[in-house]
Amino acid sequence: MKLLVLDTSTEWCSAALWQAGAVRARRERAGQRHSSLILPMVDALLGESGLRLADLDGIAYGAGPGSFTGLRIACAVTQGLAFGADLPVAGISTLESLAEQTEGDRVLTLLDARMAEVYWAAYERADGGWQAVVEPRLALPESVYVPDGDGWIGAGNGFAVLGDALRAPIVARLGRIETERMPDAAAMAPLAAQAFARGAGRDAAEAAPIYLRDKVALTVNERRARRSA
Repeated sequence: MKLLVLDTSTEWCSAALWQAGAVRARRERAGQRHSSLILPMVDALLGESGLRLADLDGIAYGAGPGSFTGLRIACAVTQGLAFGADLPVAGISTLESLAEQTEGDRVLTLLDARMAEVYWAAYERADGGWQAVVEPRLALPESVYVPDGDGWIGAGNGFAVLGDALRAPIVARLGRIETERMPDAAAMAPLAAQAFARGAGRDAAEAAPIYLRDKVALTVNERRARRSA
C-alpha cells in the first residue's frame, strides 16, 4: 500500500509517504506558511520515491481537531490532489496521532485549543490499533480527567494549559507526560494504513475537517456558563 499523508492542523506543517510500512517524511514549523510549504513537501516525497500521484492508493489528512485554517488547508489540498488522481481519502484524528507517537498502551491526549480551552481524548491500545475510551472533545481545562485504570500517560502541548492547580491531580495519575508531542503526518501514516485496510477510504468530495468548537465568538465566561447550565 502506498499512501500520502498531510497535516497542517497546528503551527507545524508535515507530509509523509507510506510505502508498505516504510515512511518518508517532511516536517517544518510553518507559522502561517502552510499553504506555501505543503505542496513542495509532497513533490519532494514523491520525487524521492520515484512515484506519481496516480501510483498511490490513497491520501490521508489530519482531520482535526486543530486550527480552523490549518484543517481547511489540509482538507482542500487533499481534495485537490485526490480529485486529480482519482484517489480515495481518509481523515485521521490529530489526537489519536499523539497517542501513536508514544510507547504507552493508555494515553491521555491534550492539545491547546486556545481561548483557555483544550482538545482532549483518551485512547487504549486494542487489536493492533487505538480504541477511544474518551472520544475527542473540546473542554475547559477543569473538565479534563484521567479514566479509570492504571498505566495512563499523557501526550500533547495541552497539558501546559491546565495550570498548576488543575495539573497536579492529573499528573498524580499519569506515569509521565510527553508535552513535546504534536500532530504529525509521519505518526498518522500507520493510522492511515489501518484506515484504508479496513475500508475507510472515501470519495474526495466527502473529505471534511473535524470541528469541535461550534461558536468561536463565545467568551470564556460564556462557555463556562453554558457548560454549567
